[in-house]
Amino acid sequence: MSTQRPQTPKEAWAELKAGNHRFVSGNQKHPNQGADRRNEVAGQQTPFAALFGCADSRLSAEIIFDVGLGDLFVVRNAGQVIAETIIGSLEYSVEVLGIPLILVLGHDECGAIRATINSIDGNLSSEGEFIHNLVSRIQPTVEAAHLAGKFEIDEITALHIQDTINELLTRSTLIAKAVKAGKLGVVGANYRLDLGEIRPIVTVGDID
Repeated sequence: MSTQRPQTPKEAWAELKAGNHRFVSGNQKHPNQGADRRNEVAGQQTPFAALFGCADSRLSAEIIFDVGLGDLFVVRNAGQVIAETIIGSLEYSVEVLGIPLILVLGHDECGAIRATINSIDGNLSSEGEFIHNLVSRIQPTVEAAHLAGKFEIDEITALHIQDTINELLTRSTLIAKAVKAGKLGVVGANYRLDLGEIRPIVTVGDID
């Protein structure tokens, strides 16, 4: 990671891409992970991006982007499903922390999306009340995908990432205004578990 904190959506996205490339190629720098950095950020955090991703144990944000303490503001739940607490957390990252980029990150073979597909097929065996609640929030996307002739989980995941960003920008006036003002960019991407690669699906704002 560069010594200066990225200030713009373009710079933040370039930093994330560079870090992921290092991770994929096995040339990690492991920046900002020592005792000096711990002491440096103890009094204040200044992350350069927010990541809203799936809670899957294989999506360790700081590892796959080769960053360290204080670099990312990370919010996660199963299937990266929008909720009021998620929106509030991301608004905090934008308004209070001043981050220039939000990354919405899904991944292949997502358990939450697979559970939703199974539920629609009548094959969801889970007894958890709130698992069913989570599935119900993803269900409209899966149903829309099926109506469009899309049945593969990767196709559905891509649509879910787009729908998640649309919902975030629709429900949060603060985030939408920051994008419109050019202060914030939003990227939706998918993570390949086998390759470790981040593949962008949709970008909003001045990213490229």
